[in-house]
Amino acid sequence: MRLFLIANTVFREEHREFLHSNQVSWRQTKDARTSQQLIEFAGRVCYMSFGEHQSSKDNSHYIRHLIERGHESVLEHSSYTILADHISRALSHQLVRHRAGFSYSQLSQQYHDESSAVFTPPENLRDWGVAEQHWRAATEGSRTAYKAIVESLRSSTYASHLAPKERLRAIRSIARSVLPNATATTLVITGNARAWRHLLEVRGAIVGDLEMREFCASLLDLLTPEAPDVFGDFEIIQDHLGRLVRRSSEPSGESNASSTD
Repeated sequence: MRLFLIANTVFREEHREFLHSNQVSWRQTKDARTSQQLIEFAGRVCYMSFGEHQSSKDNSHYIRHLIERGHESVLEHSSYTILADHISRALSHQLVRHRAGFSYSQLSQQYHDESSAVFTPPENLRDWGVAEQHWRAATEGSRTAYKAIVESLRSSTYASHLAPKERLRAIRSIARSVLPNATATTLVITGNARAWRHLLEVRGAIVGDLEMREFCASLLDLLTPEAPDVFGDFEIIQDHLGRLVRRSSEPSGESNASSTD
């Protein structure tokens, strides 16, 4: 499994035109991350808390206060795009169930030749010799079957009435049905900060889901440097099975509250 942060929100300078036209000023925190500046700005717009109405909180305290109060709607303005490479199809099926606040693009098994498919072993399987032998026999057998099915159908008259590209798509659609959940895939995921926080909270510490736990830990490794105050109430801990993510504190307000004061 390899995760890469490939994009995140950029806060443009045009916000200054808004401040000027409304004859207000904003004391911005020096060196605050750009995605965190956007969150603060959006929160302050709710009450026009600029200039003489601006509190003394710096960017860090402002965002931490939002989270502590449970006012996380403002976090939705900031987004982060993750490239998840060499994760299992099983993990990808779990991730794409998180719909609100997320967008996905995934490697297609209909257009990508899986004759050289790579398989992702479950965490700690190597510690269980006989089980690992069965796993490798099954996955290697599925790859052999995939190639045999493709070769057999391509040399037959199957779907010969279709254009070559669509015929190959149809053949691969059949052949991919024998590939297991362990088949490695690549996924591009864009999520807003609130959505990522929700995923970390509900998925990061599931006891028996080791691949998801490691995904969440690796995700937090990437997101924390970019938005330390947005994700600072999560921590990575180690148990006898590996890494997991959990909240280090709980918000004091209602999770569905929308105000920022």
